[in-house]
Amino acid sequence: MQINTNRKSGFTLVEIMIVVAIIGLLAAIAIPNFVRAREQAQLNSIGNNLRILEGAKDQWALETKQAPSATCAQSDLYPYLKGNTWPAKVITAETYAATMAVSNLWSTCSAATVLAGHTGPFTVTSF
Repeated sequence: MQINTNRKSGFTLVEIMIVVAIIGLLAAIAIPNFVRAREQAQLNSIGNNLRILEGAKDQWALETKQAPSATCAQSDLYPYLKGNTWPAKVITAETYAATMAVSNLWSTCSAATVLAGHTGPFTVTSF
């Protein structure tokens, strides 16, 4: 006695559509989270740049014995920045304050793009 078996294997259209729908659902959930995480990382990098500039400004003021009312120019901070660059690294074409009073507690930055729901000017608030 011989049993006839159908050797045709493969996926039906319904199975393929279900898999595509599941992949689409996972992508719809994951992609906004990736974008939000990227923007938050950029915002953290801008905050780090502001922290570096604030430290350079403080170091300049201490080494040159400046009064609290003194303002420093961009060129004054070059020796106190790694690689003599302004700022440490530009993230999203943001611009940083070129002259800052020593007595100001925070440096500022303005960005043209919206990062994590925020737009410039940004200030450093965590020292």
